[in-house]
Amino acid sequence: MHKATQLNALQLTAKPSRRLINQALKEEQALNATFIGQQRAREALNFGLGIDAKGYNLYVMGEAATGRFTLVHEYIAKHVSSVPTPDDWCYINNFDDEREPFTLRLPAGESRKLAADLDSLIDELLDTFPAAFDNPGYQRKKANIKREFDQRYDKAIAEVELFAQRNNVALYEEKGTISFSPIVNGKPITDEEFAGASEQERQHFYDLISQLEEKLSEQLLELPQWKRESSEHARKLTRETAEQGIKPLLKELEHKYAGDLGILKFLRQLKPHLVETVIEVLGEENKEEKQDDFDRRTVLEEQYLPNILVSHELNGGAPVIYEPNPTYQNLFGRVEYTNVQGSVFTNYRMIRPGALHKANGGYLLLDADKMIQQPYVWDALKLVLKRGELKMDIQQHDIGMVNSVTLNPQSVPIKVKVVLLGSRDLYYTLQEYEDEFHELFRVLVDFDHEIPLDKTTLYDFVGRVRCQVKEMGLQGISAKAMYRLVEYSLRLAEHQHRLSARFADVIELLHEAQFFCAQQQSDELDVTHIETALDAKTQRSGRISQALLDDIKEGQILIETDGEAIGKVNGLTVLEIGDSLFGTPARITSTVYAGANGVVDIEREVELGRPIHSKGVMLLTGYLGHKYAQLFPLTLSANIAIEQSYGQIDGDSASLAELVALLSALTLIPVQQGLAVTGSINQYGQVQSIGGVNEKIEGFFKLCAHRGLTGQQGVVIPKSNEVNLMLDKEVVQAVKAGRFHIYSVETVDQAAEILMGREAGLLSSRARFPKGSINSLAVSRLSQIARIVNGADEE
Repeated sequence: MHKATQLNALQLTAKPSRRLINQALKEEQALNATFIGQQRAREALNFGLGIDAKGYNLYVMGEAATGRFTLVHEYIAKHVSSVPTPDDWCYINNFDDEREPFTLRLPAGESRKLAADLDSLIDELLDTFPAAFDNPGYQRKKANIKREFDQRYDKAIAEVELFAQRNNVALYEEKGTISFSPIVNGKPITDEEFAGASEQERQHFYDLISQLEEKLSEQLLELPQWKRESSEHARKLTRETAEQGIKPLLKELEHKYAGDLGILKFLRQLKPHLVETVIEVLGEENKEEKQDDFDRRTVLEEQYLPNILVSHELNGGAPVIYEPNPTYQNLFGRVEYTNVQGSVFTNYRMIRPGALHKANGGYLLLDADKMIQQPYVWDALKLVLKRGELKMDIQQHDIGMVNSVTLNPQSVPIKVKVVLLGSRDLYYTLQEYEDEFHELFRVLVDFDHEIPLDKTTLYDFVGRVRCQVKEMGLQGISAKAMYRLVEYSLRLAEHQHRLSARFADVIELLHEAQFFCAQQQSDELDVTHIETALDAKTQRSGRISQALLDDIKEGQILIETDGEAIGKVNGLTVLEIGDSLFGTPARITSTVYAGANGVVDIEREVELGRPIHSKGVMLLTGYLGHKYAQLFPLTLSANIAIEQSYGQIDGDSASLAELVALLSALTLIPVQQGLAVTGSINQYGQVQSIGGVNEKIEGFFKLCAHRGLTGQQGVVIPKSNEVNLMLDKEVVQAVKAGRFHIYSVETVDQAAEILMGREAGLLSSRARFPKGSINSLAVSRLSQIARIVNGADEE
């Protein structure tokens, strides 16, 4: 049987190449590194961004802070130069139905030129009108129209006046009112004189005035028609004058944009509406009104200036838009409203673009986990990608939230490459439950959380650190500090040959080290600054771990680090609270007695054990039955507990320790209390790897170091975890000095031999274990319990 391996100091941590690190620190080429590793993701990005076919949008899958966003931007930047600059998009007024504004597509950069030209048109209109109505020719024609009307009127009045004079009646006209008065002795009489006249005379004049009024009515019967004709002639004159003033201004624009049918159509639709607006807003009758040029300009701008949704520089390349808050309005645009004299008002100029408008013809990056939580967004995004056009719908109307009048803008053709950055769970959920997901997002970009440590990645790592240090304003970083950062990244990955993909954690450490570097007034980052930053971070987040260690020191939590005990084993656990991750030992105990209850997991019985932990305990029965109970029924009662544990427990890393405790209680062989153990097992007694091995070892080492290292203390770990060892220098030095030991095992027998100090024993050809071995005593005790429980005679 293979024996357990006692690890030496060289096996407890990685040894990155100092030569390569020093070389990368000197080469300027290393500064060009923008990303580290992720070859699979690079290839997928290159494919997804390069293929121009419907449905080949990208889903970038991986943990946050692994450089997903950086790498996507890097690769998109390479493709942007080869993608033509997309067109500009505007909304313009629909003069026939202002509730349904039109879209206008223009070459890149032309939308701002058009807006400037129309703005100049407004300036020229304000300069031209109402000054054009002061033209002598206009005033002469206007006077002629008025004179013609006055001549008709005067002629009709003159005939009535001549008839009145013949009949001794005077005609008076004052403020548009005509009246009559009798003439006696060559002059009009007063009311007193008229009252003193005889009845016959008065009646004569009454009849005469009545006749005159009737004749006046006949003469002025066509007066309303004369007035209408005069007003129509005046309006026609005003319209012709406005058209003459506008025509050269529009002619210049039509000539300039002769090659753009969309703008020509807009200008032709604009002309009659513009004439009416000029007459209404800039007409002669408004000249004296207290309305300044700003108000007039506002009225014209609100009707004629284009609403530029998206504008690009001529050689600006394809747009790259990242929307950090993918709400419906932020993605698909919105229609704004204003309050005018208590009423809600909107027009085409109040349409605001969304991220899809801005990214049209380019790339749109979205946080998938945030997007999927927003109402209506996912369904609307699918519709846009399938139809290739964006229709701005107001979702509030669909659910009855808004009853106000709104716009119905013309749809915009959309061609965009969408890149979703999301978690693995969301990707597999969408694959499972969303039928159209694969149809629309055919390219998966999978980011690893670890990066193989080779020459290329080491160069890239050093280069990225150097770039970051330069951005922070420091002169440089020492070789020892760089070596420590590489070790730190390996420790984050818990692997001697793999760097952590979470480079953001390295940047965080650099910033914290810069603080201590500045305190020492140094312009170069050294390893002492890195170590100080790490110690400070441990101190900041180490209150809980220190409190647990103090409880063990004071005897509040019972953990022995020397001597022997039956049925008691020091297990190794790891706790993660917030951003604090630390290991701490836990006592695992077992009792065995005659009975048929089987192996009872106390944690499970009181509902503190989570499923994976309970699974690990249940495997113990399978191991015992397979190993020892081939010739008799496995019958026993055993209890297993993690002592002084008052919270939820999960994971199967304690199953090896639980099995050793069970074997000790079964065979009555004591376990060395100076040793701790971690590892999971299968039913065949093979020891499997576990997580958090470094924290677990260091947690037990701190306790042993506090009580005093005896040279007999140590830990037992799975052999498959050797590659994960990245231990603190303090632990490495203690192992090197022989004051602490780390053993790696592949089987339960190897672990039992180390912890119980006795040979486990191999099964002979006669199906027996060597007498006095651990396995022999276990078989004997189990057989005895089976006989007792089944009623057989005791021997």
